[in-house]
Amino acid sequence: MTTMALAVPTPTDTGKVLWRRIAYLLAGLPLGIAAFVVAVAGFSLGVSTLILWIGVPILAATLWAARGLATVERRSTERVTGRALPPHHYRVAVPGAGRPALSLAMIGDPQAWRDLLHAVLGFPVRLAAAVIALCWGIGGLGGLLFVAWEWALPDGPEDRRGLSWLLSGTESRIAEIVVNTVLGAVMLAVFPWLVRGLVATRAALARGLLTNQTAALRARADELATGRRAAVQVEATTMRRLERDLHDGPQQRLVRMTMDLEATSRRLDDDPEKARPLLDEAIAQSREALAELRALSRGIAPPVLSDRGLDAALGAAAARSPVPVTLDVAVPGRLPAAVETTAYYVVTEALTNVAKHAAATRATVTAALDDDRLVVSVEDDGRGGAHSGKGHGLAGLADRVTTVDGTLAITSPAGGPTVLTASLPVRES
Repeated sequence: MTTMALAVPTPTDTGKVLWRRIAYLLAGLPLGIAAFVVAVAGFSLGVSTLILWIGVPILAATLWAARGLATVERRSTERVTGRALPPHHYRVAVPGAGRPALSLAMIGDPQAWRDLLHAVLGFPVRLAAAVIALCWGIGGLGGLLFVAWEWALPDGPEDRRGLSWLLSGTESRIAEIVVNTVLGAVMLAVFPWLVRGLVATRAALARGLLTNQTAALRARADELATGRRAAVQVEATTMRRLERDLHDGPQQRLVRMTMDLEATSRRLDDDPEKARPLLDEAIAQSREALAELRALSRGIAPPVLSDRGLDAALGAAAARSPVPVTLDVAVPGRLPAAVETTAYYVVTEALTNVAKHAAATRATVTAALDDDRLVVSVEDDGRGGAHSGKGHGLAGLADRVTTVDGTLAITSPAGGPTVLTASLPVRES
């Protein structure tokens, strides 16, 4: 059971935290003006030109700009409140889709329209918050220091009627100084609570429009379901390939070796000299079967990967490639086993495709950590034209990456170069 306590401002609240909140409120004014102008102008121009189809890319660009401004608002709100906002979800564009499809996808994204609505509704909220905070703070400071600057005020008979005269009907310089000083002190004392309330109001608007926990959870559930289906498909494909490779390779050699050993056994008593070639053949078959089994095991999870890590395993894979490979691995320490295995699989499968289909003269493999993700890239100077469409080898590679919640991007124009990039989360789930 969680208990909630009323937050009381501390010296820290009235120090760095207060200044951070003030900066948040004041910076929101130019950000709000920019967002409002972009939203209203872009929406108006886009809707008015929809009949000419020019409005589609204009609307998409407006929503994209609103999305970027919403990202700035989310980050600044999280920074000033010290708490993460609830999740949000944007629809993921289909890889390789053209500009018209991307524009239509952006227009059909509900969260993009929520961002646009926030840009419009957020303008008066940001404007009011910045003006109130600025005027209240300056007014309170001016009242507290009234004694230091009241001498500069006009000193005519009618000019002496200030707050003291409004409150008591008497004209007194001392009373005017006391009233303004007390009022300024009260305003400054209340100022931290006022700023906190204004920040909470603006953060509430961001929380209401720039987040959508239900959509984010639904999308996450879909991703997990897709990952499970991909894992099952990858496992089935791997098992079928392993069965086929075992049947076509080591099994045939073991059958041949068994037949040679049986023939050798029959000839040992009658003609030992004729049995020797058969025995040598059986030994050769056993060695080739062992080599093929080792090659198959490397395709699953080589011992060097579990013993020495991803750097050594990728080095071994690059050394076996018939195409010269330049290797650049910057991965300190060990990563989760599933991530290392997937990264190794991505590189080995990509290098196999390069050797078989790309007609390349060289390839480059890079692996490095980027925040909480491992980014693995394989580039070649081949003929290009690779894609991850259904029925192609790279589709299975994309499924394998999906099983660890990663993403796979392929850039392969006709004529090359081909760049395959996998981004894998390295945090333990």
